[in-house]
Amino acid sequence: MIVGTAGHIDHGKTSLVRALTGVDTDRLKEEKARGITIDLGFAYLPVDGGPALGFVDVPGHERFVHTMVAGASGIDFALLVVAADDGVMPQTLEHLAIVDLFGTQRGLVALTKADLVPPERLAAVANDIREACRGTVLAGADIVPVSSATGAGIDALRARLIAEAGVLGERREDGRFRMAADRVFTLPGIGVVVTGTVLSGSVRLKDPVTISPSGIAARVRSIHAQNRQVDIGRAGDRCALNLTGEGVTKDAIQRGDMIVDPALHAPADRIDARMTLLPSESKAIAAWFPARLHHGATEVGVRVVPLEGEQLRPGQAADVQLVLDRPIAAAAFDRFVLRDVSARRTIGGGHFIDLRAPERQRRKPERVAERAALSHHDPRAAFAALLDTPPYARDIDAFARDRALSAEARDALLPPMAHMFVTGDERIVLGDDAWRHFVTAVVERLVAFHAAHPDLPGLAREKLRVSVVPRLPAATLAMALQHKDLVGAVVRDGAFVRLASHSVQMGAARESLWAAIEPLLGGPARFRPPRVRDIAGELRRPEDEVRQLLRFVGRLGSVVEVAHDHYFLRATMHEMVGIALDVSAETQDGFFGAPAFRDRLDCGRKVAIQILEFFERQGVMLKRDTLRRVQPRYDDLYAPAPP
Repeated sequence: MIVGTAGHIDHGKTSLVRALTGVDTDRLKEEKARGITIDLGFAYLPVDGGPALGFVDVPGHERFVHTMVAGASGIDFALLVVAADDGVMPQTLEHLAIVDLFGTQRGLVALTKADLVPPERLAAVANDIREACRGTVLAGADIVPVSSATGAGIDALRARLIAEAGVLGERREDGRFRMAADRVFTLPGIGVVVTGTVLSGSVRLKDPVTISPSGIAARVRSIHAQNRQVDIGRAGDRCALNLTGEGVTKDAIQRGDMIVDPALHAPADRIDARMTLLPSESKAIAAWFPARLHHGATEVGVRVVPLEGEQLRPGQAADVQLVLDRPIAAAAFDRFVLRDVSARRTIGGGHFIDLRAPERQRRKPERVAERAALSHHDPRAAFAALLDTPPYARDIDAFARDRALSAEARDALLPPMAHMFVTGDERIVLGDDAWRHFVTAVVERLVAFHAAHPDLPGLAREKLRVSVVPRLPAATLAMALQHKDLVGAVVRDGAFVRLASHSVQMGAARESLWAAIEPLLGGPARFRPPRVRDIAGELRRPEDEVRQLLRFVGRLGSVVEVAHDHYFLRATMHEMVGIALDVSAETQDGFFGAPAFRDRLDCGRKVAIQILEFFERQGVMLKRDTLRRVQPRYDDLYAPAPP
């Protein structure tokens, strides 16, 4: 169990921790010289037959509240320290507000320096403490009088903390590993060491980790937990990790970075959150309110945008959007605290809801419903609610990543009858109702299209994608069209989609003319086919008649107009994409020049450039200066229709 102290400067937090553990947490020369805590201090209390208790000793001076906030994240138990001679002071109230905002559910109050005042003063201060704690997470908390100087009450307090640790038990380890870095240093012969509290999951020797948000890859060389060398660090442990890897230096890792499972590295800079504005604030928060956000051990500038009404009033809790000055590593339901831009007072705080918040349309009903679904703390309930909310199709991997869920916990999210399509880095899931609606919508859209355009071969795949709900990603749509619920009714024909029952008849006259034209576009001259006027001249037919037929055949998908009046067979287009891929494979980075493509086709420079520029317009190729490469996801654009 991690115990975090809180309280006003010079109320005896460090002395109390030393009395409980025998460890002096003031480690800096300046701290010892000035007699105050400046940085976070750590101490451990071994427990017979159980895990050690960890203590985080935080500064009480108002100038170091940002450091106190860093220490408050990840604690299990709050120990509010109030000196009997001073009583409740300004930083007592601010630290209490921070503990409350972080949602620390368990704690008690140590009434220190009890030997310096008479009993009636102890009773009066205790009443003041109860009044200050009213309405907070420490409302009704026990108040234990102690004296670090005489030892009075120390044994009872120590026994109480050990009993609380037994009630708490061990944290769950089924999440992915996350540790908030609050100290970074080097040791001779060892290297870079990062300390922090493990927020979720576990880490073992030789595990790969990522330093987020920078993205530096590292490996765990050794682990110390609760000041002892171990093979595994678990959720709730105070750990020191010896990290190694290219780019791992003391200067490359910042206080506030997260050491995470590589699968969790996805920094966020626009976050929807649930926030409470403290009742002590004198003014409401309006759109684009500037503040300082504290999350874990990191501090970053932020702008606050209320999402429920135009303002967030003192004492009110509501959804807001946080627009950060720079990305941070975070997870859904992480706690945060906001302080004013001058760092003089705490103004509010809360927890994150959505790490991928949209910049626009933040108050649309669909977005409100989506945010409400994400507000479910239980991941299964949240994911089930998302599947019933527009846009209905959800990436289960992204959802699990943003909640730091393990692979096993992710797989447990799938509801019965759900449909999942795995494409590259995405696993898109639809609920059964949404899938049935999608199947019906695809068929109905194609029926309507064929009725309106009976002479066209089908609907362009991208137009179909954006016209039906749920709107699936392009790669997911390609897979969905091959699902057994659609494969018998719908045919994917290259860039087009049509009903299996749909066919276009040319008629006898057109078929006769096409039979004469098709050979002219194929064969050895297929990479430099004749233009409309040349075909008309050779067949002694009017140009308009030839042009109209080729346009009609183009709508059928048999030919493609690469340049004005210059048509290529679809099979030739597919062949040329394959040739481009071959040419691309012969280069180091996949980019090739027009001469290499021209030489393979033997079609002349002008025609080769026209073909390449057409492929660029269609998205088949990407251009960089004078070089091009094929976009792999478009390499099947002119592929033959499946049987």
